[in-house]
Amino acid sequence: MVKSNNRTQNGSAKLEQQVEQEQAERAREGGSLYKINHVFRKIANSCSHAMGSPWAFIVASIIVITWAACGHMFKYSDTWQLVINTGTTIVTFLMIFLVQNTQNRDARAIHLKLDELLRGVKGARTAMVDLEDATDEELDQLHKQFERLRKTKSGKRVEN
Repeated sequence: MVKSNNRTQNGSAKLEQQVEQEQAERAREGGSLYKINHVFRKIANSCSHAMGSPWAFIVASIIVITWAACGHMFKYSDTWQLVINTGTTIVTFLMIFLVQNTQNRDARAIHLKLDELLRGVKGARTAMVDLEDATDEELDQLHKQFERLRKTKSGKRVEN
């Protein structure tokens, strides 16, 4: 057990070192574009975490309550309505890009983890490693195969 754990730690250290080397090489090759992507990734990740926190909801709620309370003072004018409409439009527009970036990274990381598991499990169909590139028809066909497998495993016999 200890030997296996040591091998895992050594493999993990080697992988981390390899990743660091690849990042340094990409930074040299990519130049300013790599730096821009790196900075954007960090900002998007930080903003996504911050905007998903309870504090962000509280701040947004306070802004809306303050805006609503000021309505009487501004006689519920068009300008008063335009302030909240413009603000929410701008925030929504920017958040779309940040959330999409974070979701893309998360999905890619999950796919890579699943690919590694498929690769490491004896008897697994490694053709599924690139499943995210499959057509809808191929995905439907696989879904039907798994449905049949599930039904036959549960004791029900399924005819094609």
